Amino acid sequence: MIGVPMPNPRDSIIDNLNQQLEAFFGAGNKAQEIAPGVSGEVGGPIKSTRSNKLRVERDKIAPKLKEAVESGASLHQACLAAGIDYKRARLIACENGFKLPSNP
Repeated sequence: MIGVPMPNPRDSIIDNLNQQLEAFFGAGNKAQEIAPGVSGEVGGPIKSTRSNKLRVERDKIAPKLKEAVESGASLHQACLAAGIDYKRARLIACENGFKLPSNP
């Protein structure tokens, strides 16, 4: 209507939420406490698809990099042998639990 102020949409959302809370707890339900780090959610489609694909590629490179490191190669030589840069080599080493030699 003309000249009548519009109600604040935030207030209606808060009122609706309060009604739902009253109905939930009024029915005798209780809130559950979920332990930190535990969730019923699975990674979203973007995260799971892309990161899994990249992880598979890194897992293919890992044996070659680990072999080069164990044979005594420097960080630069190990990266050249695996065909990757040092940042990716550090990520692969961290994910697969082996240590890269430090730069001289």
